[in-house]
Amino acid sequence: MTKKTNLKIKDYSVSKEEFDLIYDEKLDKYATLPVPENLDQYYLSEDYISHTDSKKGLFEKAYHFIKRFMLKKKLQLVSSRVAQGALLDIGAGTGDFLKQAKNEGWKVTGIEPSPDARKKASEKGIALFQNIDAVSTQKFDAITMWHVLEHVPDLQHQIEWLKNHLNKNGVLFVAVPNFNSLDAKHYKNFWAAWDVPRHLHHFSAKSIKSLFEAHGFILEESKPLVFDSFYVSLLSEKYKASSFFQPWSAFLTGLRSNWSARRSGEYSSLIYVLKLSK
Repeated sequence: MTKKTNLKIKDYSVSKEEFDLIYDEKLDKYATLPVPENLDQYYLSEDYISHTDSKKGLFEKAYHFIKRFMLKKKLQLVSSRVAQGALLDIGAGTGDFLKQAKNEGWKVTGIEPSPDARKKASEKGIALFQNIDAVSTQKFDAITMWHVLEHVPDLQHQIEWLKNHLNKNGVLFVAVPNFNSLDAKHYKNFWAAWDVPRHLHHFSAKSIKSLFEAHGFILEESKPLVFDSFYVSLLSEKYKASSFFQPWSAFLTGLRSNWSARRSGEYSSLIYVLKLSK
């Protein structure tokens, strides 16, 4: 096994600056350090896809095609693990997941820091709060964080907050990229899911289990997000290519990553299903 070391990763998406990733051997986790003081500025780009409904280019079309399919899959997973009730989506983006959940009878609440994303959600009939302070007195049957935990500055505080706002028999769903996946190892510093400095934390399955168990959670299971390897590989090829973009190479890498993960469990992204210990 190759020994992991600190990394220096470029922000290919917005600023083109380089950032340091510091490796925690005990947790098997990386952290982007130092955190930029003006972090909000690194989200202010038309290229930041989760805050837009644009479908102009290849990447936007691919993202939204996968997103539409996965909305149903994610909601099916949530509904199969917890009885329908109060659902909180943290990092709700433009509100599509909550709209789907609301249509199927869930009582929905969402948090989204981006004013532009909240406006787009409002146009779909989904009112979102700016931060978690707005729901400080509430508890929920299901809490979802779809590719959000990696953006949270104070990880320990966030996990403790989740513990205190989940009902006794509630379920937490956390989806994050996995740097132990084959596509991450293939693209190395070009791997699009590093996404520095917006991603402040970079997780392995071991780190998620350790972090949440320390706060009284039990990891029930993990489920793969098999389409993520294709989309991340597509973006990674774009970052890697100096002159010739190779979508077929991205497709083959995504395929190889998922095939390898059938045995290892190391998918490009994983959904972790967590409950409170009794």
